[in-house]
Amino acid sequence: MSELISTASSAKKPSNDATVSTVQVASHFKPPFKHWRPALLLLPFSVVFFFFQLAPMIWVFVNSFIYDESWSVEHYHEIFDSDFLLQSFGNSMSIAMWSSVVGLAIATIGVASLRRVDCKVRDWVVAFTNMASNFSGVPLAFAFVIILGFNGAITLLLKQWGWIDDFNLYSKTGLTFIYIYFQIPLAMLLLYPAFDALRDDWEEAAALLGANKWRYWLHIALPVLLPALLGTLIILIANAMGAYASAYALTTGNYNLVTIRIASLVSGDLFLEPNLAAALSVLLMIILGFVTAINQWLLKRSYHAKR
Repeated sequence: MSELISTASSAKKPSNDATVSTVQVASHFKPPFKHWRPALLLLPFSVVFFFFQLAPMIWVFVNSFIYDESWSVEHYHEIFDSDFLLQSFGNSMSIAMWSSVVGLAIATIGVASLRRVDCKVRDWVVAFTNMASNFSGVPLAFAFVIILGFNGAITLLLKQWGWIDDFNLYSKTGLTFIYIYFQIPLAMLLLYPAFDALRDDWEEAAALLGANKWRYWLHIALPVLLPALLGTLIILIANAMGAYASAYALTTGNYNLVTIRIASLVSGDLFLEPNLAAALSVLLMIILGFVTAINQWLLKRSYHAKR
């Protein structure tokens, strides 16, 4: 009789293994559309991103291959056969490179100095840098005309002191000065988190081992900062390559830059060639896409991204 009772009770109670397997199955089971509410919040952004970012890019790419209402790569042949259009890419790359290198050098010195000043001064400089990074376009060009134009305040002062004989703001040198101005605040904002990753005890440990400041920066700080410096340089180049408003406002479209050429082909007074402008835009997007890919690769190798 006791054997029958024990057999019946064991049949009624589930085993521990069955209970554990049931819990595991329940834990792995996820109800469908669990994250549908957060996805709905992204829907307005997705719609705006498609119509204002992806759709224009698709339109530009498709129309770059249309020539006389037929599919062709004639526009790309015309670009690579035209010295004038190739010069626009060369001028844009030259100004972008020079302004990025000089702007990065000045910003690097500035950010390195911010680590040694008082917190209030640092916060004020960062706030001013954030404001200055948004000062661009037509207002920036007008400000440079006032201070560095043919009759600008600083230009006349330097001529009176005998430091310069003449300065043409509306040339490649003048454009480079304007580009350097709006490159410096952007570089400082991008480099500030990277320099914040440097630890003071590294320098103290290097000093205990007999290394001076130059050896510390050469063998410790620069290797840590190198990916961030190169990534910032690439972003500055991309930023300068795509700049348009300041250069157009300063030169009224008379200097040969690729962005000015695209605008003149779309909204010019004599010849409107939107499909050729689309081909130029595709080549510019390829350059900027390549630059962005390199920047993402460098960001993954940076020290503060690995922490």
